[in-house]
Amino acid sequence: MVTIIDYGIGNLRSIEKAFERVHAEVVRTDDPQRIASAERLVLPGVGAFGACIHEIRDRALEEPILEAVADGTPLLGVCVGLQLLFDTGHEKGVHEGLGLLPGSVRHFHEATNGDEMDDLVIPHMGWNALSPTRDHPLLDGLGDEAYVYFVHSYHAVPDHPDDVLATSTYGRPFPAIVQRDHVCGVQFHPEKSQAAGLRLLDNFATMPRPATPGRA
Repeated sequence: MVTIIDYGIGNLRSIEKAFERVHAEVVRTDDPQRIASAERLVLPGVGAFGACIHEIRDRALEEPILEAVADGTPLLGVCVGLQLLFDTGHEKGVHEGLGLLPGSVRHFHEATNGDEMDDLVIPHMGWNALSPTRDHPLLDGLGDEAYVYFVHSYHAVPDHPDDVLATSTYGRPFPAIVQRDHVCGVQFHPEKSQAAGLRLLDNFATMPRPATPGRA
């Protein structure tokens, strides 16, 4: 069973339908108890980091999410859902994220070395190739250069390079998929990424739940 966390932001029906297309059992809920006891969780998100994390906390969903992850529940963050996994988001101020992955979320016009990339058209929108950094069950069947669909102005800057499972490039490489233990995130929209996106969702829905947390 795949549980989609409903905190009132985003078109959840599209990702729900995508899971249904790969024959996954799926449910949407904002019930803290169902989230805490879920078999596997999906954290979607669109719009601004601050607004999303505010709604999660306002609805008392942060603790159930963290409790589920601590119990070994696989979690997939999608788009802003990936960004919320990190310590901080720098969008119209600095906002504290869920802290499941060390690092921050920065605008494309900011670079990790202090340079700026003002020539980039923002948001980054369209199809880009994935470049895997290592093997993982989430990537099974995707090949070396699957194309997926992005719409975003911010991207993750992880503290630890090993947390990056695949990159894409817009001006410079950025994390397209992150993963640590049973926590994963995709910056793109798998529900809009045709066969590659559906394959990734199927992989997530069928990945075995670990008996204890540990890097895959």
